[in-house]
Amino acid sequence: MLEAMHYFAITWVSPQLLLLTALGTFLGIYIGAIPGLSVTMAVSILISFTFSWDVNNALCLMVGIYMGGVYGGARTAILLNIPGAPSAIATALDGYPLAKKGEAGQAIGLSTIMSVIGGFIGIFVLAIAAPFVSEFALTFQPRDYMMLGILGIMLVGSLSGNSLAKGIFAGAFGMLLGTVGLDPLTAEERFTFGVVDLWNGINPIAVMIGLFGVSEALMQLHHLDRPVIKQKLAKILPSWADVKKYLPLSAQSSLLGVIIGALPGTGGDIAALMAYDHAKRVTKNPKVPFGQGAKEGLVAPESANNAAVGGAYIPMLTLGIPGDAVTAVFIGALFIHGLNPGPLLLTEKPEMFWFTVGNLTLANVFVLIFGLTGIKLFSRIVECPKGILIPLIFLLSIVGAYSINTSIVDVWWMLGFGILGYFMKIYGYQVGPVILGVILSRLMDENWRRAILSERGDLGGFFQELLKSPLSIVLLSIIVLVLVTQTPIWKKWRAR
Repeated sequence: MLEAMHYFAITWVSPQLLLLTALGTFLGIYIGAIPGLSVTMAVSILISFTFSWDVNNALCLMVGIYMGGVYGGARTAILLNIPGAPSAIATALDGYPLAKKGEAGQAIGLSTIMSVIGGFIGIFVLAIAAPFVSEFALTFQPRDYMMLGILGIMLVGSLSGNSLAKGIFAGAFGMLLGTVGLDPLTAEERFTFGVVDLWNGINPIAVMIGLFGVSEALMQLHHLDRPVIKQKLAKILPSWADVKKYLPLSAQSSLLGVIIGALPGTGGDIAALMAYDHAKRVTKNPKVPFGQGAKEGLVAPESANNAAVGGAYIPMLTLGIPGDAVTAVFIGALFIHGLNPGPLLLTEKPEMFWFTVGNLTLANVFVLIFGLTGIKLFSRIVECPKGILIPLIFLLSIVGAYSINTSIVDVWWMLGFGILGYFMKIYGYQVGPVILGVILSRLMDENWRRAILSERGDLGGFFQELLKSPLSIVLLSIIVLVLVTQTPIWKKWRAR
């Protein structure tokens, strides 16, 4: 226990790590608040600059950006009705009406307090539940990991878009990209077409920067003529009576956010929307109707999306499965620094787990500090002309892609995937499943090989073992259930 507390406190007592966490949180709040700049994009770009850094320094900066960015998305959702991130969509439903009533300061203050409460609950569950989940994960067989990968992609496809077919297509495309290069077991060429530059595959970081950074910048070109909105802010801190009144709803929404965040392939956006729906159902007589400035509609999503951060870390650290797109990037960062997130992390590197818990806690404290200050300065950054903002995004993307291997090839890949991501968004395809497909393809590919090799190539034996294992049956049932609930027959039956 004392050893765990020692690792927990490392970031709190080291001036350098303390400063990097504070800097990351500060930047994350402002990056998350600017429409078009996503946390995933920021962390994807940052990862290429931290190759040569000490792993603790790199993680402190990225964790700060993650925690700050999830909270920061609420700012523009409340002030401008433009969510800075998908996880702030539900916040705008009642936050913006509050701003139109002249209560923008109170709305931002209340969202900050509830976000911090949600963040602490998520981190607490991570610290308590993750060791048990890790022990459970050791019972997983290769076939179970393969099905977890399938489930992760299916959840993203079914939850993050209007079309299951488009979500599955995007995820499958990402998996195809992940198989390009030399086979890791046999060194046979796969989809290289004789091009030597493809032997090492397509760098997933270049894919991430292109799909998130460049495509968002291209999308912003459609809104160059949108007028700048001026806002006046007054009172910020909520009253103690308000905090006490909304605390039970915040706790319920936070637990919901942790559970959803822990599901592979989900994230704060789904958690926030489900928490908003939960608030509508449990709040019998709101002082103000939902959609017209109900504070319950602000409390629930802000608590849930910040709690989902702690939830997303559970499968990432214990199973090596990303809880959302940002933790998918974190997995890439850990691999780069020689760490292997998964069931053995807690037994082989317990210091890294408690270091992460302590770092998340510290970043959440900085969210409270920075969230209640600098609001006037923040408003000026939001009003930054897109003529300056968009070229800056392009510049950072190019520098970030080139820094991966100091290769112009990665820059071309990044630009190519940026254009592809732009057209995917135009035609209603989500880019998130592509990234998760690239990350999960390795997991599914290797574990499929191991599972079928353990049965000596006997496909019938593979399915026999699958049906003998209770865990495998549960995972297979969940996959089938997700598929069934997305069919028109099921939706028609539910509508009756």
